Amino acid sequence: MEQIHGSRNNEIAVAAAARFDTLPEDCISKVISHTSPRDACVAASVSKAVKSAAQSDLVWETFLPMEYSSLVPQPATHSSKKEIFISLAHDSVLSEDGKKSFWLDKTSGKKCYMLAAMDLTIIWGDSPAYWQWITVPESKFEKVAELRNVCWFDIRGKISCRMLSEGTHYSVYIVFKRAQNRSYGFDSVPVEAGVGFVGKEATKRSVFLESGGAAGSRSHDYGYTGISHAVVSRAFRNRRSWLLVPGIVEEEVEVERESGRNAEEPKESGRNAEEPKERGDGWSEVELGKFYINNGGCDEGSDEIEISLMETENGHWKSGLIFQGFEIRPERRN
Repeated sequence: MEQIHGSRNNEIAVAAAARFDTLPEDCISKVISHTSPRDACVAASVSKAVKSAAQSDLVWETFLPMEYSSLVPQPATHSSKKEIFISLAHDSVLSEDGKKSFWLDKTSGKKCYMLAAMDLTIIWGDSPAYWQWITVPESKFEKVAELRNVCWFDIRGKISCRMLSEGTHYSVYIVFKRAQNRSYGFDSVPVEAGVGFVGKEATKRSVFLESGGAAGSRSHDYGYTGISHAVVSRAFRNRRSWLLVPGIVEEEVEVERESGRNAEEPKESGRNAEEPKERGDGWSEVELGKFYINNGGCDEGSDEIEISLMETENGHWKSGLIFQGFEIRPERRN
């Protein structure tokens, strides 16, 4: 019975394709332009007539963003709109003085962005004692941020939702790697991620920046200086970064030491928290959250998306990760 139904469906599909093939080319192009890049490539295999229509500029210009001409490197050598699309889908383009990277999702044509570490607000990111800015050959950007040693870990970024595609579900990722395969302070300490429209309550979740962090093993106490979390909090509020330099003890610093271990135990948290996944480009990523850009482009009363990643509760010293930036790309949905 299933074979009969399957055969009947194939006959209907072939008949429909045959009728579609008899339409004028511009009409076929108009129909295909309301689908997606992936659908256009599939349609091109139907027949020579449909292939010609599916590869036309009329179709592929609808898959390109309105501002595409300013994003294509000049002088442009592309002979068709499809070639321009393929170029933007395979190679990202730097914008805003190299602080953002833009490309198109190859299946949907939706806009994708990465906010470079240089475009983010990193607490004490301008202090060489805690962070340093280095060049990494495999990065999209001129500089990336290497974490040297902090206990107040706080990274934030924003992007205008007008830069993104309407009617699209997006996922946000932090893209990072270990510095020379060495890091500490993140192996069992969850980091709080927040994603949402500015002015509205963000959706928050716990994530780990080290694989196996959710297994619950206790973090080693590498680099612990004895400076209390209370002092860290006060230093952050007062922006008195010198209070946190390992080895410096001033009268204002409260010292808490306990033989062989931190004064504060890490809080029990999320066994099901998100963990890093290796990418094909030599970096790792963790999903921080999701948001939706409606057909109006922006959520009512807000025109920016804010992303945050922070760990300020435990007071553990953390080091050894290199951050490329926040990546924003369409969620793959069935």
